[in-house]
Amino acid sequence: MQINIDSQIYNVDEGKTILEVCIKNNIYVPYLCYHPDIEHNAKCRMCIVEVNNKIETSCNTIIKKDMVVKTNTDQINKFRKLNLNLLLSNNKKLFDDNTKDIMVIAKKLGMTKEELRFKELEKKELSVCASLCRDNSKCILCGKCVQKCQEIQGVDAIGTGHRSNKTEICSVFEKLIDEVACTFCGQCTNVCPTGAISERNYLQEVKDAINDQNKIVLVQTAPATRVTIGETQGMPPGSLITGKMVAALRRLGFNKVLDTNFGADLTIMEEGTELIGRIQNKGIFPMITSCCPGWIKFIEHFFPEQLEHLSSCKSPHQMFGAVAKTYYAKKNNFDPKNIVVVSIMPCTAKKFEAQRPEMKNLGLKDVDYVLTTRELGDWLNSENIKLSELPDEFYNPILGVSSGAGAVFGATGGVMEAALRTVADILERKDLDKLDYTEVRGMQGIREASLKIAGMDINVAIAHDLKNARKIMQDIKDGKSKYHFIEIMACPGGCIGGGGQPIPTTQEIIKKRASAIYHQDAILPIRKSHKNPEIIALYKEFLDAPGSDIAHKMLHTSYKKRNEFGD
Repeated sequence: MQINIDSQIYNVDEGKTILEVCIKNNIYVPYLCYHPDIEHNAKCRMCIVEVNNKIETSCNTIIKKDMVVKTNTDQINKFRKLNLNLLLSNNKKLFDDNTKDIMVIAKKLGMTKEELRFKELEKKELSVCASLCRDNSKCILCGKCVQKCQEIQGVDAIGTGHRSNKTEICSVFEKLIDEVACTFCGQCTNVCPTGAISERNYLQEVKDAINDQNKIVLVQTAPATRVTIGETQGMPPGSLITGKMVAALRRLGFNKVLDTNFGADLTIMEEGTELIGRIQNKGIFPMITSCCPGWIKFIEHFFPEQLEHLSSCKSPHQMFGAVAKTYYAKKNNFDPKNIVVVSIMPCTAKKFEAQRPEMKNLGLKDVDYVLTTRELGDWLNSENIKLSELPDEFYNPILGVSSGAGAVFGATGGVMEAALRTVADILERKDLDKLDYTEVRGMQGIREASLKIAGMDINVAIAHDLKNARKIMQDIKDGKSKYHFIEIMACPGGCIGGGGQPIPTTQEIIKKRASAIYHQDAILPIRKSHKNPEIIALYKEFLDAPGSDIAHKMLHTSYKKRNEFGD
């Protein structure tokens, strides 16, 4: 099928919207409420175009034969400017941040604060928790956050309340974010075009620690950050720039730059041992991974009677923090009380996780502060540190060496694949040649595989996004589950699609990030967690063995029942 857009003929696929065709062909049409992964609601009306001399919203207008579309006429721009005036008059605070989508459009249309001519309504403003902030004075009611929470995640922590000019996005009974069954996954922040919902910022606390001469500030970087941080400076999705990210963190003033992938390898040692123990001792099945704090909070709220299925392992960055303030401190003659651990994460829920009372050793928090990939990108940009101009540098030793198995944690199915590489070797009592468990890779919401290991059929499943997690858990609750081991991640695509990742994050972008993650794995000299020499040394010198008493005390935890409607 062909369509005439701005006097140019384009070949298009049937079923596509005008906006989708414009985006594909780099024809500028502004939009705020559109996102390719959620249903189009045409609320913001910024994407209007002229179709056969009639004004239509391009995000939900399907291409038809003999369409003639105009995207940039005086009449269209007049209406767009009027719509924008209405949105901005009611949200004047948005003029304080020129980086948000709405202000980029305002700049293109030549809109200034002085032109606003509608009365601003009184709005409730801040709702703050450990992970997220909601500021309704910036909200334009596009509804993308609600759609993401309801349609993709199936959590329904937020919705639309009240009517007419009192309409606002709010939680049930207008409670604060941390008073409802929010998982802090942050998917709402990934689609908000105005910053009305954002991550809780701890950047000033991190800067204060760096400037304190008495503190040793360690930074660790999650597997998914190295394939996404480049996007914050205009690099293509899937740019693998590990070494440049390490160099940039040194220039920000961190004393040591270390790798969460080491914590991922450590997680496999503990979680793999736990799985083997359940297999050999006829323990509770299925066993479910516990790396994702958004997923953990979900099961605590909605399926607390199934908590016994969870692995007792802490997540990789929490394990890292526990080891950093004990083993690493001793190796370097550091006072643990002076160590500050900062995690660069793709995830907003990690901020909440770091503050859980369970995440402590010897009275000290495992991790002190969490910054998202987006926040690190903003920080680098504010310091004019350009990643493309930096040399490749290496992580500091002891907690800086990792395997390819640790790297793949960033993609859905990665924890499962990493565990299988180690568990299969241990159960078979030999080094197997198999490294790539492609059976567990992919982007389907729920995937399953059956693997023959040491004469046993091991049934596994992988789920990503919480709507799919609910399906998996309902089967367990109903006694229908046939699996031994399940990996669940709260965010679409796993950590590479996390709530703290660069905006936009779409399915197409996630696929490119996943390819980079698997490339990182393929080029590393060590690809199995139990082959990591630093992991071997850690157990030899400090932890005794996977699953030992000291390992359990430091690296394992338990979780609790939460009210389905909040705490």
